[in-house]
Order: sequence, then C-alpha cells, then structure tokens
Amino acid sequence: MRLPMRGSNVQTRLRTELISQLVRKDLKVKYQGSSLGFIWSLANPMILLAVYSFVFAFVFPNAMPHFGLFLMSGILIWNFFTMAVSGAAASILGNAGLVKKVPFPHSALPLASIGFAGVQVALQYLVLIAALFIFKMPPFRPHLLLLIPALVVAMTLTLGLGLFTAASTVQLRDTQHILEVVLFAWFWITPIIYSAKMVNTQIAKAGFTFAGHGLLSWSYYLNPMAGVVVAFQRALYGVVFYPGCGPTSTSNIPGSLGCTHELLLPSDSVFFYIKALGIGFAVALVVLVAGVRKFRRLSADFAQDL
Repeated sequence: MRLPMRGSNVQTRLRTELISQLVRKDLKVKYQGSSLGFIWSLANPMILLAVYSFVFAFVFPNAMPHFGLFLMSGILIWNFFTMAVSGAAASILGNAGLVKKVPFPHSALPLASIGFAGVQVALQYLVLIAALFIFKMPPFRPHLLLLIPALVVAMTLTLGLGLFTAASTVQLRDTQHILEVVLFAWFWITPIIYSAKMVNTQIAKAGFTFAGHGLLSWSYYLNPMAGVVVAFQRALYGVVFYPGCGPTSTSNIPGSLGCTHELLLPSDSVFFYIKALGIGFAVALVVLVAGVRKFRRLSADFAQDL
C-alpha cells in the first residue's frame, strides 16, 4: 500500500514544482527588458480606477458613491477568471513542443496559467485596497470574511473550466474563439458594471415569482460568478445604502433624518451572499468534475493529437 502513496506523493511534488517554475518563467518573460517590472501590474488598475472615477463622476454622473471603487471591486475578480481560463485554454496548444518531447503531468500547464493570472490580479488588488483607504472606505468589516467562500467558488469554477477548455482546445481548435464569445456574453450577465439589485428589481416588477419565494431571482445565481462578484462588492466596496442627502455620502446606516435611502447592493444580510455563493458553488463543482474527467480522458493522447 505504501508504494502507490509514494508514487502519488512524488507526482504531486513534481506537479507543484513544475507549476511554480512555469509561473516564475511566465512572470520573467512578461516583464523581461522592462525597467519597472511588476509596477506595470499596478499601473493598469490605477489608470482604470482614475478613468472610471472621472467618467462616472463628471461625464456620466452616477448616484452610486465612488462608482469607480464599486466597479473595481467586481471587475478585478472577473479579470482573474477570464485571464486564467483564457490562458489555460491555450496552455496545452501553446506548449505543443514540450508536450510532445517530455513526459510530465500535463495538468501543470493549465494550472500554471491560472497561477500566473492569480499573481497578477493579486498585485492589482493592492491598488484597490490603497484606494479604499484614500477614499476613507477601509474594508474593516465582518463581511470581509465573505472573500474566503467567494474565492473558493471562483477557484473551483476557474479550475474546472480551465481544464475543460485546455483539453477541448486540443480536440477542437475553434474552442478558443468560442470561449472569447462566451466570456464576452458572460461579462454582461454578471453584475459588474451594474448592481445585482437592479436584476432583482426588474424580476420583481415583471412578477416572475413562484409561490412568493422569488425563485427566478435566486436562479440568477446559477451563474457562479454572479455570487462571487456581489460577495466581493459587499466585502470590499461595502456600501449598501445610499442616503439621498448628497452625492458624496457613503453611509451604510439607513434612516438618517430628512434623507431617503436606496439599496445599492442586493442585500445587507450576510446570509444572502452565503446562499448565493452556495448556489454558485454547486454549479462550479459540476464544472470542476466535468473538467477533470475530460482532461484525464484526453490527456494521454495530447502528444499524438498535437
């Protein structure tokens, strides 16, 4: 019984070491010859935050306080998802020479692409955290713990879809083009540039409820990234109520004298976000199982198919 365990442990260590080496290699290649290096990973979100803040504060005024921060709190985790899945989809095909010549755990390639995306987006989150402090909105609240289950759901979905598309791209080269279209449409059905509260409102107006339980509203979170994004918005952005006392107010406490209040995020209750993440996790788990099975089934023929 020990020999299989030893073999399994050796393979796991080999895969882990290979993933680490590939991530470091990709980071070196990306910033090779650059004098600023990793600073460029910080420059992109800084510019985006400045542009979003200017556009939605002056060009298209938005009632949501600090809309740029709201947008960034959701869009960065989406960027990780799309960057990781797209990189994983091309990982086997892009390393065809290595796959043909050297025997190694092929799953290391899509996993390294996911790790590479994770490192870049983690650096970008430093900009968002700094901006939250600058705008006096430090994310010190119990809801910050929502990031843990949200990251679990995001990673489960990313791993499953990454492995599935990596194997599918070898089998069908059009997979990458199909993925681009799917991710574009997926972006717009995920509450990133609009609040999920708007979706709930429109469903309620249309009367799409079953026995008064709003099942259609909850079915929206069958999109796992919807639950992930709203959880990140609640944890980082944190503004739930917008008091109508002035455009710069960011109070979370409803009921101020002489003010009207509008719900910005879908709920103030932590149980709402846990339930949304639970629905998304169930779907993400199905995707993970499908992705792992497809990758294992096709990986033995990668060298021949390439």
